[in-house]
Amino acid sequence: MKRILISSGSPYEDLVGFSRAVRVGPHISVGGTAPIDTNGKTVGQGDIAAQTKQCLEVIKMALEAAGSGLNDVVRTRMFLTDITDWETAAAVRSSYFKTIKPVDTIVQVTRFINPEWLIEIEVDAIVAS
Repeated sequence: MKRILISSGSPYEDLVGFSRAVRVGPHISVGGTAPIDTNGKTVGQGDIAAQTKQCLEVIKMALEAAGSGLNDVVRTRMFLTDITDWETAAAVRSSYFKTIKPVDTIVQVTRFINPEWLIEIEVDAIVAS
């Protein structure tokens, strides 16, 4: 099967050597997506709702670039630096996935490579057709 690499333009991609998403056949994995713009600047500093939305918008663009979309998502993983933010992050997530209802995992982590980040999100998608 053909391997398709998807970039979001993050400066971390070349630094670390990763793709925002990888599609192999019908399977798409979107790696830990931080709340940054294409210049690597944090969006929504100190605001978990804004950061969650930014992560999901970057994920949505990556899925679309891979020939997919949010409707194909089967799993999400939300990594938070403060687990007490889970309800706010989950409410934003729900606004994207309320009818799709992929499985989800929410965990607290110690920190990310940028201390401004409050959340990272990963998703897996399977394209049905």
